[in-house]
Amino acid sequence: QVQLVESGGGLVQAGGSLRLSCAAAGPTFSSYILGWFRQAPGKEREFVAAINWSGGNLDYANSVKGRFTISRVNGKNTVYLQMNNLKPEDTAVYYCAATLRWGFTTAYFYDYWGQGTQVTVSS
Repeated sequence: QVQLVESGGGLVQAGGSLRLSCAAAGPTFSSYILGWFRQAPGKEREFVAAINWSGGNLDYANSVKGRFTISRVNGKNTVYLQMNNLKPEDTAVYYCAATLRWGFTTAYFYDYWGQGTQVTVSS
């Protein structure tokens, strides 16, 4: 069982940056693959990025490659999403999620979810 709590969302102008954090509670946090998803109004939840237990494997959606960076600190039970050069189309609720299965980019394969944090990018 893993409990996830996101923070760091907010309002930023296009071209700006935000760093999202996801604090996890649970005895086996370091075993899990952590991912970030986002959901804009009227749209399906979409994959943003994922990181494996060691941080050695990373995966990104094409829409955020080169702008977003996912990282984790197992000693702090925390995963981060650094978002640079933000665009209005990045506006969404961002969710942290956990799974034991690598290589899946659909929400169905993630077992634990946070409550989400709103990111709004103004033009």
